[in-house]
Amino acid sequence: MKRTVLAIDIGSTKICALIAEIDDDNSAQIIGAGIAKAQGLRKGSITNIELASKSIKSALNDAKRVAGTELRSAIVTISGAYTKSLNSSGIVNIPNKEITINEIQRVMHTSLYNANIPNEFEVLHALPYNFKVDDQDFIEDPLGMNAARLEVETHIITTQKSNLNNLRKAVKAAGVDVDSVILSGYASAIAVLNVDEKELGAAVVDMGGNTSNIVIHSGHAIRYNDFLGVGSNHITNDLSMALHTPLHTADNVKINYGSLYTPSNDLIELPVIGDDSSSHEVSLEVVHNVIYARVEETLMIIAQSIEKSGLKEHMGAGVVLTGGFTKIEGLRELAVAILDNMPVRLAKPSDIGGLFDTLRDPSYSGAVGLVKYLAGGYTPYEIDVNRRMRHTSEEPITSQNPAQEETPKYGATPSIPTSPSPAEPTTTSVREERKVKTSKMVNIADKKPVQGDQPNLISKFWNWATQLF
Repeated sequence: MKRTVLAIDIGSTKICALIAEIDDDNSAQIIGAGIAKAQGLRKGSITNIELASKSIKSALNDAKRVAGTELRSAIVTISGAYTKSLNSSGIVNIPNKEITINEIQRVMHTSLYNANIPNEFEVLHALPYNFKVDDQDFIEDPLGMNAARLEVETHIITTQKSNLNNLRKAVKAAGVDVDSVILSGYASAIAVLNVDEKELGAAVVDMGGNTSNIVIHSGHAIRYNDFLGVGSNHITNDLSMALHTPLHTADNVKINYGSLYTPSNDLIELPVIGDDSSSHEVSLEVVHNVIYARVEETLMIIAQSIEKSGLKEHMGAGVVLTGGFTKIEGLRELAVAILDNMPVRLAKPSDIGGLFDTLRDPSYSGAVGLVKYLAGGYTPYEIDVNRRMRHTSEEPITSQNPAQEETPKYGATPSIPTSPSPAEPTTTSVREERKVKTSKMVNIADKKPVQGDQPNLISKFWNWATQLF
């Protein structure tokens, strides 16, 4: 049975809404897309709920028109701007000597309980990177193993509650509820990493308009994430100031002449900022120098972040760059030089069914990653923002009545059914039956004495009257 899902990627410069159909075999098909300029956001975080909701609604309406369907809940990305990360661990005993989903869930929640999370922060993801069965380390999947003890080490990503609530309010004002929230860097990693890169370890850097998000993936799990307040719009600002030209003109110069290769001495004519009637000539060498300086600085900040992580030796597959920033010519060669000759790959989102040509651009990696997440592309085990454990073998819950107030949690682990099966009545239903039977017996018993008392009263009155007269 197909399920229709809605994914909204809230970036620093644009908002992308995708509607997709996902089959039982987790193959996804894009059926609608909408893109709008981001307003009311700064560094990917909500600064004006009204403006942000208008942008979200604009993208959402376009996607709905293309898909011809109506959805009331969505999965949404959140910027890494106000996130904090920490590592934690948990340990549980295995009573039946066999590890089931329940034991894995217990140990994951134990690691979350043991983490020292500030009150003003909310958990986004709890991602296990090392399962330990008895004394054996780095178990890829402990499910079904025999053991007396299970341990886990997790990477926990948290964000400020106020940031999360503002995001939910903005999306709610656009007409949809937030079903789940995913870190934008995590979504990008799902979209661009292949199996070998996940196994060998790689850093994924999503270089956007105003921000860049970095995650380091090692051993099928995220081990590190960071937020960098640099993006391609900084190049536009630098060009505008250096060339004394309006921002929109500087942006066109960046797009048309943005190259890190050896420049020519050709001249281009540009309008002067504040005076549209006059113009001046600028050498392309000046344009090159401005762009080169900003890109070099950005790559050096990325290199420092990777060094700070302490996981450089775990990145066997090197660095994967994605996002709109990566469209600058010569970026890969400069990145290799600055990142100590590590392998560097420029990545577009991996192909899924119905992917429009526009969405094959690296700037849409986050949006495509959300759809792949809903199609089971997440870490084999993780705890999401709703404190619900996700796992690759779970059964998605589908809504029987689309008009219900509560929308289903996409891909949620099945819980106890709301209506018990006739073959297997639950304890609650048995108790309720007993209560009903008991109450009926009480009502009948209450009525009997009343009926039985009526002839006794008549006979007493007759005896009293006979005695009196």
